[in-house]
Amino acid sequence: MKGGKSNANTSKFDAKLKVNGAGGGQKGLKKTGKDPNKPKRPASAFFVFMEEFRQEYKEKHPNNKSVSVVGKAAGDKWKSMSEAEKAPYVAKAEKRKNEYNKNMAAYNKRMAGGGNADEESDKSKSEVNDEEEEDNE
Repeated sequence: MKGGKSNANTSKFDAKLKVNGAGGGQKGLKKTGKDPNKPKRPASAFFVFMEEFRQEYKEKHPNNKSVSVVGKAAGDKWKSMSEAEKAPYVAKAEKRKNEYNKNMAAYNKRMAGGGNADEESDKSKSEVNDEEEEDNE
């Protein structure tokens, strides 16, 4: 009976693994979808620069179809730029970030209020209409 006790422990351990490990523990959970009304995050200063750089690069190199070549050229140019040259892109990115923060605050306020704050519920509309009809009679 050498090792009999350890075999009993491992079988209990194996049974626990089978129960807990089956299906990855996420079997009944559903992934929630993204809200299409949620504001999109703003682009960083580099991506603001990329918007402009892509157009310039396309004009200079019309036969280039490779995205990676454009990205690499933009990265190299961005690294070589001084802070003064980057300043307009940083300012645009900051402006977009401020707008995003305002939009997110409004979005969070709507979500905390139970959905669309702009629309009244059907019940409240009908109650208002009923009161108007009673006043008219």
